[in-house]
Amino acid sequence: MQIIEKTTDFRLPAAAAVAIGKFDGVHLGHRRLIAKIEEQKSRGLLAVVFTFDTSAAAFFGGDSRELTTVSEKRQIFASLGVDVVIEFPLNRETAATEPEEFIRRYLVSQMRAAYICAGDDLSFGAGGAGDYGLLSRCAQEYGYRTELIDKVTMDGEPVSSTRIREAVRGGSMEDAARMLGTPYSVSGRVEHGQRLGRTIGMPTANLIPDPDKLLPPFGVYHSRVIVGDRIYKGISNVGCKPTVNHGQSVDVETYLYDFEGGLYGQDITVQLLAFRRPEMRFDGLESLKAQMERDIAAGREWIPYKCRIEE
Repeated sequence: MQIIEKTTDFRLPAAAAVAIGKFDGVHLGHRRLIAKIEEQKSRGLLAVVFTFDTSAAAFFGGDSRELTTVSEKRQIFASLGVDVVIEFPLNRETAATEPEEFIRRYLVSQMRAAYICAGDDLSFGAGGAGDYGLLSRCAQEYGYRTELIDKVTMDGEPVSSTRIREAVRGGSMEDAARMLGTPYSVSGRVEHGQRLGRTIGMPTANLIPDPDKLLPPFGVYHSRVIVGDRIYKGISNVGCKPTVNHGQSVDVETYLYDFEGGLYGQDITVQLLAFRRPEMRFDGLESLKAQMERDIAAGREWIPYKCRIEE
């Protein structure tokens, strides 16, 4: 998969089928867009995802925390068969581009778009004035075909990044997973922690989340961990470990069931399946160890593992 980033000066080598969107979370609605451009490969078109390198909310001073980091999005796009990802720079200059000029210069001239799909909430160009209506009206003049993709609905409401964000903030990991089409996850490289887990006979893998990553409420979660091509069930603590860390940093620390060996320096993905309990401060290591033992025992018996681990 080719990645075009940090530049507005590019040109694709062949005609393209383009999906335009924010793609925060790459949820079921986004996957529907990607499926549409995948269909166009049979016509000899490149499957291209066009998104911005910074969310509009963050650019204009809103919440910068995202459901998926840049690296996580790239992994998902590659797994879905996307040929090219364009992470278009959102800055003062590009944000001020007139919408039709945006179509002419970037979509038609540089991306060689022959097919463009988007949702009805599409917004681009100066003042966010560009929308699907403009894209459709310009299609004949510029020689591309458009398709408006209906939103995926769930429980009578459209699936959206906003809904998923609310679910994650509320610790409703099952609801988030239903809308995403996959469990909510945190990816990264295993770092050296304080090694207290190993000291008390319960070694854990420690991830430091990207600062822009949206995390659920601090607490303990049933989880599963992807290590290379293997999947392990786990129990994860998301938070600052107040008993031993004095709230100095936030991490995702996971005990992997039935795993032997070391993980330091390896890239893993921790999927947070369900909330178990809030993070707590204990009187000392013995109290912490006793609670960890109870969490691990409860996780080993947690029934949903049996249907999810073998997917």
